[in-house]
Amino acid sequence: MRFSGGCVCGDVRYECDAENVLMFNCHCRDCKHVSGGPCAPVAYVKLSSFRVTKGRLSYYATESMAMGENKRGFCGRCGSRITGGETADGIGILAGSMDDSSWFTPQVDIQVEDAQPWDCMEPSRPRFERYPPQ
Repeated sequence: MRFSGGCVCGDVRYECDAENVLMFNCHCRDCKHVSGGPCAPVAYVKLSSFRVTKGRLSYYATESMAMGENKRGFCGRCGSRITGGETADGIGILAGSMDDSSWFTPQVDIQVEDAQPWDCMEPSRPRFERYPPQ
């Protein structure tokens, strides 16, 4: 799967060519806080399949139950959030940063323990209080 995207102001652009894409909505307090919405829609891919083609990402790390910290990438000029959960192996790409996110279909909802009562989740999609089993 090949897709591209970037920030609102155009200073940061990226491309991704991933064989496997895990798509999910994260409902953790942190994702809600930085997205301003009920969840963060994420496409998680191998880090080697993601490359910044213009500009550079700025980073801010927040706490993560799974990884110790959640490395989040954003545009230093306009503040658009682009990535999260970056490790040596993988990276989460926010669906809202994609040029065309019409193909994005979440497979699971995670961190639903933190979901708000007004959060409208698809009832047929698997849900996990925290993370799916490894």
